Amino acid sequence: MKFILAAATAALLSVGATASADDLPTHANVPYGPHAKQVIDFWQAEGDGPRPLLIYIHGGGWVAGDKQRRATDVKPFLDKGISYAAINYRLTGEVPLPAPVHDAARAVQFLRSKASDWNLRTDRIALTGGSAGACTSMWLLCHDDLADPDSEDPIARESTRVTAAAASAGQTSIDPKVIEPWLGPGVLKHRMINMAVGESTMAGALANYDKHHDLYVEFSPYNHVSGDDPPLYMSYSADMTLPSKNAGHGIHHPVYGVKMKEKADSVGQECHLAIPGHFKTPFASANAFLITKLLE
Repeated sequence: MKFILAAATAALLSVGATASADDLPTHANVPYGPHAKQVIDFWQAEGDGPRPLLIYIHGGGWVAGDKQRRATDVKPFLDKGISYAAINYRLTGEVPLPAPVHDAARAVQFLRSKASDWNLRTDRIALTGGSAGACTSMWLLCHDDLADPDSEDPIARESTRVTAAAASAGQTSIDPKVIEPWLGPGVLKHRMINMAVGESTMAGALANYDKHHDLYVEFSPYNHVSGDDPPLYMSYSADMTLPSKNAGHGIHHPVYGVKMKEKADSVGQECHLAIPGHFKTPFASANAFLITKLLE
């Protein structure tokens, strides 16, 4: 009995240690749209004057995932006086593109609209995420501004342009006719590619490719790269094996980054690619890159 009570006490102490009030968002589950998934967590940094902001966009192939963050994810930025936000968005199992990506754009606009209330510096907003979150981050970084200055909605009038992005294992194209030649047929086994356009199978996506072509082209960051785009940092695993071994290897393959850097370099965009044993950057990590760009 004593052992059971001791174990229970230890468990409660452990929960308390990981659920400190210091770890909790300043504002949690703040709606930026009417859907239950359109919510933001926000941690406000201390400092003199308006603070830079980093926005985290979760991965999961646009079919899964959540904005949940650990203190170790947020604290390095708060310690530097950089506020932090993490967003949820609608998933393609419920509604296909453009919903997940346009939701992220709307979240950027919403956060800009809160600049006065949340003490934000609107000219220092950066993005980060892994996998599909990386894809969305790169798309927003490179895409023309989605602001609608004539909108009756004040949030829609805000800019979607950002200062920088750090992307981990992100897809720089989602077009099956582009990525299969890059990576081999294994990449087409990942459901992100077909679910993105509302097809339950890859066979359906290919059979109806002409119908989905414009979506595949529009939501591939590679197609929006230009010389005036803000700085980009990409990181990938070291496994450059081609063709890709399986769905997971293919959808996160380093060649995505190689292709993106080649295009960025050709137009003069600042682009850093980190692949162990293959590509190095002057930055020690993605966090170092983000902190540098946000505090410039």
